[in-house]
Amino acid sequence: MFQLEKLVRPHLLSLTPYSSARDEYSGKEGVFLDANENPLGSATANAYNRYPDPYQWVVKEKLAPLKGVRPSQIMLGNGSDEPIDLLVRAFCEPKEDHILILPPTYGMYEVSANIQNVAVQKVPLTPEFQIDVPVVLAAADEHTKLIWLCSPNNPSGNVLRRADILQIIESTSCIVVVDEAYIDFAADTTLLTELDRYPNLVVLQTFSKAWGLAGLRVGMCFASEAIIALLNKIKSPYNISSVTQQLLAEALTEVAKKDAMVQTILVNRERLRQRLESLPNVEKVFPTDSNQLLVRFQDSAAVFSYLLEHKIIVRDRSKVKHCDNCLRISVGTEEEDNVLFDSLLEFTRAIVHD
Repeated sequence: MFQLEKLVRPHLLSLTPYSSARDEYSGKEGVFLDANENPLGSATANAYNRYPDPYQWVVKEKLAPLKGVRPSQIMLGNGSDEPIDLLVRAFCEPKEDHILILPPTYGMYEVSANIQNVAVQKVPLTPEFQIDVPVVLAAADEHTKLIWLCSPNNPSGNVLRRADILQIIESTSCIVVVDEAYIDFAADTTLLTELDRYPNLVVLQTFSKAWGLAGLRVGMCFASEAIIALLNKIKSPYNISSVTQQLLAEALTEVAKKDAMVQTILVNRERLRQRLESLPNVEKVFPTDSNQLLVRFQDSAAVFSYLLEHKIIVRDRSKVKHCDNCLRISVGTEEEDNVLFDSLLEFTRAIVHD
C-alpha cells in the first residue's frame, strides 16, 4: 500500500512552514497593517502595493472545472520548473536517494536533481520512444523516489502508451510524475482522470504552450491533496505575482480562443510534416502528438548551420539518445513554416549544384 509519509524527507514532516500575512488573514476587506506594505500605492499607475494571494485561489477555482479536478489538487508554480524542483526537494535526500528518468526527455529533471546533489538513474526509452517497462521496473529500488515520464515526450513529440504508464504507477511505491506540457495537442490522453485512483501520481501541465503564455511563466501541478499540501509547505510564499494571477484569470475565460489556436497549430503541423517528408535529405519525420516535429536529416549539422545563417532557429538534438542527425522543429505560423521550407529547399538545391 502506498504511504506518502515513507517517501517524504523525514525532516519535512515536522517542518513549520513560513506563515505569511496572507496566511493569517485571507479576506479582501479591511485596514491592512500587517505586512509592512506601502499604503500609498505603487510607483506605477496600477496598485501593486499589496502582496498577492499565496495560493492563487481565484485562478484555481476557474482552472479546476476545466481540468476535472478539485482546487485543492492544484499547485501553481513559476513555470513547470518550480514544481519539478519542489518534488525533488520534497522526496529526495541528497547523496542517498535518486530519481529515474527515461532519455531522451526534458532536461530539467536531471538538472534539478544535480543542483540538489541527488543521483540520476537513466533507463532509455526504446528506439520508438516508448517505455521499456520491465527494465524500468527492474531499475527502481528502495532509493528511487521519483520516476519522470514525459508524455507527449520532448523531444520526440509522441505520447507514451497509457497502459505502460499505468503499469509503472501500479507496480512501484514511488512517486510517478507524468509531464503533460504538450497534452493539449494530443486528444484524450491526459492522466488527470486517474488522480483519485493513484495517490502516487503527479501530473504536470503548463500555460506556456497551447495557452500561449510562456512569458508569464506558470506551470500546473496536479496531485493528491496530501502531495499538494506538502509542496505548498515548502514553496516560496508568494511565487505567483498579482499581475500574473490577474492575466491567468482572464485567459481562463478564453478557452475557445486557446482551442482555436491549437487547431490551427495541428493543421500547420500536418502541412509542415508532409512538406518535410518530400525533401530528399530528410530521412524521417517522427510521429508526433505535440507542437514539435523531430526530423532526421542526412547531415543535420550542415542543415542546422545553414538555417542559423538565415536566422531560422531550430533545436539541434543530434547528441541526444536515439536522435542522431535529428533537429527538433517547433510548428510555426504558416508564414514561418513557409520560410523554413523555402530555406530547406535552397539548401538541398545547393547540395545538388555542389
